[in-house]
Amino acid sequence: MTEVAQYVINWLALGSIYALLALGIAIVFSLLGLINFAHGELVTVGGYTMVVLAIWDVPWALIIPLSIAAAAVAAVLMERVAYRPLRGAHVATTLLGSLALSVVIQNLFLMFAGARPEAIPFPSWTQDTFEVAGIVIRTLDVLTFATTVVLLSAVLLFLRRSARGIALRAAAENFDVTRLMGVRANALIRGAFALSGLLAGVAAFFFLATAALVSPTTGFVPLLKGFIAAVIGGLGSLSGAVLGGFVLAGLEVSFQATLPEGASPFIDAFVFGIVIIVLFIRPHGLRAERSALVERA
Repeated sequence: MTEVAQYVINWLALGSIYALLALGIAIVFSLLGLINFAHGELVTVGGYTMVVLAIWDVPWALIIPLSIAAAAVAAVLMERVAYRPLRGAHVATTLLGSLALSVVIQNLFLMFAGARPEAIPFPSWTQDTFEVAGIVIRTLDVLTFATTVVLLSAVLLFLRRSARGIALRAAAENFDVTRLMGVRANALIRGAFALSGLLAGVAAFFFLATAALVSPTTGFVPLLKGFIAAVIGGLGSLSGAVLGGFVLAGLEVSFQATLPEGASPFIDAFVFGIVIIVLFIRPHGLRAERSALVERA
């Protein structure tokens, strides 16, 4: 039972990270029908921001919010520089543009930061543990899950109670009609990208805290996990993105617990196989909706 409880804790922590990544992808897709393949690079931006600020001896009480803000600003710049000129273009054009942006950002990091991974000197409390009924729990795992619950609740309140959130939901339902009602499209889309970047910045801290390293290609794995989680839940569904994140993490943790040690390198292959089966049964995902931000849940 102790071992099972340990796996449950790992699942909740990992699922929280995947849920944040998937939610950021789903928000942009719901509004523009755009899959932002450069979303993983926002995690990289957050990681390198932590490295630079740590070198400057900035306290971690400031590094964390500043790195999150850097990811949000980077997301807004992506929209202004790369995606706004492509607005209204064919879906294949925006898809290729998104992939190209990801490659360009990776190469910029290669040019200015080098290919070698940079160590992030995370504070010692990220490695602290405590014991409850014989179960060793990392403080960071508890913080990851608690932060995700608070953040997801805040996003839900924002979408349901604030004027900007209601406008986002309306735009996701019918963008053209929303613009005719006087809502500024550019400001709305900019806000969606900023929210997506904020979620990526929070995920970056928890995702990078385990390995404490960042490199120009760090964003690939977060992008892959977030995208798959969003697809499992149903692209365009906010609650589906969160659900998909925990489903994906649950599959990974389950295979880690049950597969023999020699098969551990093939965990991703088993997980993706299950994902394919799920999509055969539910091609539009577990919580497919007409649009994501208009969810009733």
